[in-house]
Amino acid sequence: MTRPADIYSLVADIGGTNTRVALAEGTHLLTDTVTRYANADYPGLETVLTAYIDAQQVDCKSACVALAGPVKDGRGSMTNLDWALDEATLARATQAETACLLNDLQAQGHALGALPEGAVTQLVAAQEVDHDPKATKLVIGVGTGFNIAPVYETRWGRHVPPSESGHANLPLRSEGELRLAQYFETAHGFPAVEDMMSGRGLERVYAWLGIEADDPREARAADIMAGFENGTDPRALEAATMFVRMLGTVAGNLSLIHLPFGGVFFSGGVARAFARHFVPLGFSDAFRDKGRFAGFMGNFEVGVIEDDFAALTGCANYLAAQD
Repeated sequence: MTRPADIYSLVADIGGTNTRVALAEGTHLLTDTVTRYANADYPGLETVLTAYIDAQQVDCKSACVALAGPVKDGRGSMTNLDWALDEATLARATQAETACLLNDLQAQGHALGALPEGAVTQLVAAQEVDHDPKATKLVIGVGTGFNIAPVYETRWGRHVPPSESGHANLPLRSEGELRLAQYFETAHGFPAVEDMMSGRGLERVYAWLGIEADDPREARAADIMAGFENGTDPRALEAATMFVRMLGTVAGNLSLIHLPFGGVFFSGGVARAFARHFVPLGFSDAFRDKGRFAGFMGNFEVGVIEDDFAALTGCANYLAAQD
């Protein structure tokens, strides 16, 4: 059945393996229209969107795509996908009057305040919650990679600037962390935050601990999590603890830079997998370990976004704000 023209927006979220496409009506994401496409089955974004539009029989008034990579001047890039990612391609494929590209963390930032009830789970409570709706917020994505997006409310509307924070260097406070950073540098040329704070990063920490113990062995992230959760692998517990505490340190540093009195929101598959282990593994202590500013860190509430469609919702919100 053909849908009415110029009512719906097309929104999409491009990951390393799959692309999800959906329709939105204003800020409302139509979850029953979400369709997943395997990137390997399509030569480019244009063919994915054409297939979706044909299947939905829809004429979209606007389109917004979020992607896991940097976006500049209407062009995006992803390290593991050679598609043409630009607003001209998006406009041509959708015939939409408005066509926008966002970094996926920007899209997550635009979703805040519009997610379904129960979509955010509190991990660390603030000593005193700031109820100012204009308070700055911070989204931290931990999944295949690492990145952040600060969220500012201005008189002109919401502003979510892009970032590539995963490529900053790791903070180091101990000899062990220095050796770990040197291990990353030897393997990858630079000890980036993303080298540790990602699914592959957990695997690297586990491998490094084996080298340190003169018992080298490797394991997949899922197996490390299983060994830690069922108590069968002490090294998995050590790797998970080191991972979570470093994440607390990094998140604390970022919070001091951006002052997110409106809350810190983790997103991404790795963050969701670790969420219930944050407190027992020492996240809070590492997050607040800032010397004389330790007490000040209690101003920041920390939660995790459980909604897997948050980036799509953020794209819809962004487009609605352009009207």
